[in-house]
Amino acid sequence: MAYKSRRQTFIDNTPSIAKIQAWFRMIIARRNYLSRLQYFRDHKNEIVKIQSLLRASKARDDYKTLVGSENPPLTVIRKFVYLLDQSDLDFQEELEVARLRGEVVTKIRGNQQLEKDLNLMDIKIGLLVKNRITLEDVISHRTKLNKKKGGEMQVLNNIDNQGIKSLSKERRKTLETYQQLFYLLQTKPSYLAKLIFQMPQNKSTKFMDTVIFTLYNYASNQREEYLLLKLFKTALEEEIKSKVDQVQDIVTGNPTVIKMVVNFNRGARGQNTLRQLLAPVVKEIMDDKSLIINTNPVEVYKAWVNQLETQTGEASNLPYDVTTEQALTYPEVQNKLEASMENLRRVTDKVLNSIISSLDLLPYGLRYIAKVLKNSIHEKFPDATEDELLKIVGNLLYYRYMNPTIVAPDGFDIIDMTAGGQINSDQRRNLGSVAKVLQHAASNKLFEGENEHLSSTNNYLSETYQKFRKYFKEACDVPEPEEKFNMDKYTDVVTVSKPVIYISIEEIISTHSLLLEHREAIAPEKHDLLNELLELLGEVPNVESFLGEGAIDPNDPNKANTLSQLSKIEISLSLTSKYDLGDGETIDSQRLMIKTKKLIIDVIRNQPGSTLTEILETPATTQQETDHATDMVSRAIKDSKTPEEMQQMVEDAQLPIEQKKRKIQRNLRTLEQMGLVSSKNKYQDILNEIAKDIRNQRVYRKLRKAELAKLQQTLKALNEKATFYEEQINYYDTYIKTCLDNLKRKNSRRSIKVDGKGEPKGMRRAKPVKYSAAKLHEKGVLLGIDDLQTNQFKNILFDITSTEDVGIFDVKSKFLGVEMEKVQLNIQDLLEMQYEGVAVMKMFDKVKVNVNLLIYLLNKKFYGK
Repeated sequence: MAYKSRRQTFIDNTPSIAKIQAWFRMIIARRNYLSRLQYFRDHKNEIVKIQSLLRASKARDDYKTLVGSENPPLTVIRKFVYLLDQSDLDFQEELEVARLRGEVVTKIRGNQQLEKDLNLMDIKIGLLVKNRITLEDVISHRTKLNKKKGGEMQVLNNIDNQGIKSLSKERRKTLETYQQLFYLLQTKPSYLAKLIFQMPQNKSTKFMDTVIFTLYNYASNQREEYLLLKLFKTALEEEIKSKVDQVQDIVTGNPTVIKMVVNFNRGARGQNTLRQLLAPVVKEIMDDKSLIINTNPVEVYKAWVNQLETQTGEASNLPYDVTTEQALTYPEVQNKLEASMENLRRVTDKVLNSIISSLDLLPYGLRYIAKVLKNSIHEKFPDATEDELLKIVGNLLYYRYMNPTIVAPDGFDIIDMTAGGQINSDQRRNLGSVAKVLQHAASNKLFEGENEHLSSTNNYLSETYQKFRKYFKEACDVPEPEEKFNMDKYTDVVTVSKPVIYISIEEIISTHSLLLEHREAIAPEKHDLLNELLELLGEVPNVESFLGEGAIDPNDPNKANTLSQLSKIEISLSLTSKYDLGDGETIDSQRLMIKTKKLIIDVIRNQPGSTLTEILETPATTQQETDHATDMVSRAIKDSKTPEEMQQMVEDAQLPIEQKKRKIQRNLRTLEQMGLVSSKNKYQDILNEIAKDIRNQRVYRKLRKAELAKLQQTLKALNEKATFYEEQINYYDTYIKTCLDNLKRKNSRRSIKVDGKGEPKGMRRAKPVKYSAAKLHEKGVLLGIDDLQTNQFKNILFDITSTEDVGIFDVKSKFLGVEMEKVQLNIQDLLEMQYEGVAVMKMFDKVKVNVNLLIYLLNKKFYGK
């Protein structure tokens, strides 16, 4: 009864009971929820970390799919398209790279010119010391040198307004054609490779050292280094194919391309490598004052005799002049030689270990050319053994690249030298001995014949060769440039900025002239693109046409010298391809692909979908159109802040999504007809290309940062070299000032009489000197006159007069008292001829004179020497 009553109560109060149960369940659920929430709050950091790890894991999986999958899905690609955006940092880094490239190239060229001038100054001071030229001549050159101090290049203020870059349609067209010409030469190495071998070697060497390295900006960035290596490879293969008849020709001859490669890698960019590789061990050898290495038995014998007589104060009664065999009969000489050989092996091991342990420091470009050299020789001479091939590699890597820097570290800036400082004879001999042993070891050449007394080291040479052999083999194990630099023939069309080169007017004219001269050999096809560009350019212009009208005063008496100086002015060329992006059917397939990819990226940012065809067939919502328009406005603002030369090609950016989709569909049909994409796989091919661009963008940013660091390092080294040159100039200045002070003191002891006009007699111009041709012939100055017998020489008279310009002389000829012709002689030109070994020159195109005796005559009569 109680049960039924209770049950009835529950039935009567069912709504209330349900409410109580709901409240109870709510309390339990709330308690569990609050407990769980408190648990989360107590472990907030751990939860955030777990969520982060999960998101990172998902992102990693997506990126692995993007990188590793053969056909990454659109949903994954969509997540990473933001990586293709160019940020403000990207533009800043691009601008900084461009600035540093220009600065590095300018500094290299400035240092090269400064080095040439310093070498000439060395010669002039040497001649001054020999009392061969006047102090005024040296001071004149010093003045020119100081103007170039610091490597500053001349800049013509109005070149942008009047010259080839002036705002006229005709000049602009010429400029664009030159930009297209140099782009073609830069990207198609076959033209320059053929041109190099069309010129005489002395002319091609100068062309390579100036124009070619300028064209590639001295490989100051990844792109230019890649292209320069392609030129080296093409030219080397051409040279081996056409000019190498035997395997040993590479070793015994002086191949043009090998010389160019070595000079380039030992230049400004490769200097840091050689310093890191060799400077510490070379400096250690030089700083060891107790180290004496002399492996010449005769010299060791003479040094021993001198030491013996100096110590005893008596004659040794030993013969002074002996042969190698006689010197080796003395135990003292043998002991000293053995001690030298022991020291030689010890220090050679140090240098060898430094080289072998630093393979990674060896420039990639040099290693790649070594690989090309080995493969090309093997291809032409399939019977050549591995040892023969590796000896050729060793000839390049050690003998040509490293050996000279060990022998003369001061000449290659491997060690720091103070102005006026030099390596002493003992240090030079020690380094030369080490280099000689390493040279023999690298070529596996034992000491024999006249070096028989060194045969005790032959076992050491054989052991060292095995180490070198392994080193040379590993040096050739490098990837191809395309893989190393992640580049191909389409890289330029996706690069943010146009390539820029800095080239002088003289170099542009020289290149144009050479191309016209050898066009049949380098571009035999009439419709070759090179021939088209040369036709557009026409005849070779002169310097004045580059500078513009009014740049040169037509009445300037020194017009030729002025033009010569102005021809060295550099201008910048922004290189472009002859065929840029067009419309319709003329569009290049690769550029159409790029244009289509840009449109697809714009669309998939704002409209989701699992496949490209699904997105293209599904109409965009109003919200998607609004989001897309907002994105395009943001891009337009960013582009407006970007420097003009850094802006990307953004076409059709302001079109609505639906119009872009229609354009994408048209482009995809065109690309399908070209065989580049297929609708059967829902255009997965173009999605794969977008995925590749995303991956490459990351690599490009990484390479750009590495390039920035490399350029900064190179510029630092160049500035240090320029500082050294400035110290050298200061050293010369001090020397010349000392000469001036001595001259003043010497002149102050003389009494200078003043004539009636108040001019010191010491300042008067020297009186003219008159000689008959017969007298000059008797003195040996005059050797002969074309079409004139010796007995007629008495009828010819020469008047030699000193002009107001120091070192310049007027020479007048008279026949039977009638003045015939007049020429000017420059004492510095004569001295340069003497320095270069020119014994005979012609005056008046018919009078042969002895250069040395003519200089002697001028010095004696006008300088009192």
